[in-house]
Amino acid sequence: MGKIIAVANQKGGVGKTTTSVNLAAGLAVEEKKVLLVDADPQGNATSGSGIERSVSRKTLYNAMVQDEPLENIILSTELPLFWVLPADKNLAGAEIELVEQEKREYKLKNTLKSIKDFYDYIIIDCPPSLGLLTVNSLTAADSLLVPIQCEYFALEGVTELFDTLAHLRRVLNPQLTIEGLLLTMYDERTNLSSAVAQDLRDFYGTQVLETVIPRNVRLAEAPSYGKPIILYDIRSKGAASYIKLAKEILNHEQKGIRKGA
Repeated sequence: MGKIIAVANQKGGVGKTTTSVNLAAGLAVEEKKVLLVDADPQGNATSGSGIERSVSRKTLYNAMVQDEPLENIILSTELPLFWVLPADKNLAGAEIELVEQEKREYKLKNTLKSIKDFYDYIIIDCPPSLGLLTVNSLTAADSLLVPIQCEYFALEGVTELFDTLAHLRRVLNPQLTIEGLLLTMYDERTNLSSAVAQDLRDFYGTQVLETVIPRNVRLAEAPSYGKPIILYDIRSKGAASYIKLAKEILNHEQKGIRKGA
């Protein structure tokens, strides 16, 4: 059975979409079948995976709101084991159109149920908010991966997210675990990055992943070329870090690691 990992943080600009795209690509390189679900109306995970924008293409919106079969929507990418369930701005309408429906929080979970066993991993790129799309993503997920930028307000943002997570577990998804907290945009030249990283490790212990994602020019350039960093520059520090992250996630499965909040 495939594992669903939601990549979420209510703060924007923390490397959430970069992590979703490049973790999915890294797992595919490790010969795992991976589906990247773009649950963000901005559609950046879609374009960052090499899927060109199109007004005529069916997206996650059609699946969640109109019950369009996923086989009519899922697209292949340049990597053989990497597929994308795309999004565009129409997905923002799902927040409004689903609000009156019964069990609206389970819509994405039910949408993915028919194809979950085909993939080894399903990675969900959540919007930078705690709205209905993110709640759907966390309700569908088996685990939560939280990218955290190495900055002053990092701890505050994680605390808010964990408060939401605790409520969601009680009400919607008791089985949801923490895949890990991922330090992103780490700059080894600054005292701030190392101080924030140490504070997070002191406070959250082993929930903070060993892998650290550095600030890297090639990593920042890759989305504008519609490529995961592994295809854009395999020799870069950014590529090495996401390959390491994929291996760490796989190691969790092999060891049967499950983390609580």
